[in-house]
Amino acid sequence: MKTTLTINGEQREIEAEARVTLLDALRHDVGLTGTKKGCDHGQCGACTVIVDGRRINSCLTLLCTQEGAEVTTIEGLGEPGRLSALQEAFLAQDGFQCGYCTPGQICSATAMIEEAAKGWPSWVSESLEGEAVLSREEISERMSGNLCRCACYPNIVEAIATVADARMAEAAE
Repeated sequence: MKTTLTINGEQREIEAEARVTLLDALRHDVGLTGTKKGCDHGQCGACTVIVDGRRINSCLTLLCTQEGAEVTTIEGLGEPGRLSALQEAFLAQDGFQCGYCTPGQICSATAMIEEAAKGWPSWVSESLEGEAVLSREEISERMSGNLCRCACYPNIVEAIATVADARMAEAAE
């Protein structure tokens, strides 16, 4: 079965069986190994990628259901010498230890900041209207689907907060 999608700005056609997940196609067919296979049950978030602007668990998503989709992986967010703001913040705040969950954390945080900017509330949001204020509690709640076995949560939250605060300051200007 052929599936055509755009991955990190490049249109790709992948031929695979209907049962192949987006995660396996990215890693094995496209060679983008930044996205990790953690639990393979959608519980850890290591496989998080951004599809059409929304974060998803790629281990639970069949490739064939993504016809025409725009997929962004960690490789599409930045590269050596041209890191995204979140990648730089993770480095500056020591938001990782082993690094296994980091690609999923950064992809999830990238989409999460956009969700908040669009006014999407979370379970702990103070208001259901307007742009959500990304407090430490709000960030922790919104990132709860991404696990870190090294327990770098405080530094991950600080890295995200740094970028979210900078974005809010730019928007206010």
